[in-house]
Amino acid sequence: MAIHIVLVEPEIPPNTGNIARSCAATGSVLHLVKPLGFSIDDKSLKRAGLDYWPFVTLKVHESLQVFLDTYKGRNMYLATTKGPNLYTDVEYQDEDMILFGKETAGLPRDFIKANESRAIRIPMSEDTRLRSFNLSNSANIILFEALRQLGFPNLS
Repeated sequence: MAIHIVLVEPEIPPNTGNIARSCAATGSVLHLVKPLGFSIDDKSLKRAGLDYWPFVTLKVHESLQVFLDTYKGRNMYLATTKGPNLYTDVEYQDEDMILFGKETAGLPRDFIKANESRAIRIPMSEDTRLRSFNLSNSANIILFEALRQLGFPNLS
């Protein structure tokens, strides 16, 4: 069993490193979709993931379209501040894929619009001046809801 966390064009190494650490600790699969805003061997990326990198199931894809073609037919959710659905309204299943966009722009707007029924969001105050939660925090919030629903498979 595994949940798949997909980072589309991530830009900040520590965010990716923190998410990699969470994926290793939960048996989740991490997908990185190019272009990346850093090198995978970047010191700050490795530092953020600490010594968890050997335990990360990592898949790197050349583009969003290549990723989508590879996993066509798979159950995917798009995490975005523009999602009409709360992340808690989803009934997650084994092998679901949760896509997150780059820190400065999120997922492509046309992609979200074309998949609006699969767009999910974390509720936030309308009064906040913040654009969104930090990417690694958002990934953890949604990942742990999916794992909770699945009964925390293979975790103790």
